[in-house]
Amino acid sequence: MSDIPTVTLPSGISVPALGLGTWQMGEDARKAGIEIESLKRGLDLGLTLIDTAEMYGEGGAEKITAEAIAGRRDEVFLVSKIYPWNASRKGVVDACERSLDRLKTDRLDLYLLHWRGEHPLTETVAGFEELRRAGKIGAWGVSNFDLDDMQELMEVPDGGMCAANQVLYNLSRRGIEYDLLPWCQERGIPVMAYSPIEQGRLARSGELIRIAKAYQATPAQVALAFLLERDGVIAIPKSANPDRVAENAEAVDLDLSEADWTALDAAFPPPSRKAPLEMI
Repeated sequence: MSDIPTVTLPSGISVPALGLGTWQMGEDARKAGIEIESLKRGLDLGLTLIDTAEMYGEGGAEKITAEAIAGRRDEVFLVSKIYPWNASRKGVVDACERSLDRLKTDRLDLYLLHWRGEHPLTETVAGFEELRRAGKIGAWGVSNFDLDDMQELMEVPDGGMCAANQVLYNLSRRGIEYDLLPWCQERGIPVMAYSPIEQGRLARSGELIRIAKAYQATPAQVALAFLLERDGVIAIPKSANPDRVAENAEAVDLDLSEADWTALDAAFPPPSRKAPLEMI
């Protein structure tokens, strides 16, 4: 398998363009062992970016992540997210401390506002910057921010320190290509693509199945290859199956023909006009 391609953050740090999601992990103690094993398998394969959140399993996914990264924290680029209702200036600091405790670490590499809520962005950013100066986080960013949200953020004191925007993006959800993705690319702000295989639904696409067969690949690998082809995009598929994690990692070796890229555009047309940002 080839090396995992990388994306460069505004700080100059390079991170894997293919990482590991943890949504719906940590919700059932009976599945903890296989979830931990899946994350460890991903780390072994170079998928060293792990994305989690205090929302996932109400902290359960962070605890699963802690077990997976035990003894190898320095290998991992660790991302977590804060509930919007915790995102006051003091609330940001307190929520981060709770996440750090669950993750059994002294720092996050990237801390994201999960979506916009009642607290002004000025407060949230001030809290993020306090954490960054204290060394509790390496960088901060946002999630589920559309273009107008990002433009507003840039007007907030220190808003330009935003290091990433995590949004729903996959072959069947291409709306951000109209304006948000180009805007982020122009400014060097990476886009993290959650649900890159549409929670498995894209794997059942007839066109993806057809293309995958021609390359002796899986439909999921084709869906991930689509995102890996995009500049500044980080895909974070979630799987609690170690073998599936290994299959996902092999997407980096898939090199589709121009004809197949054209076929994908025909089956999943890029946007021709602005649409509201989609969320799950």
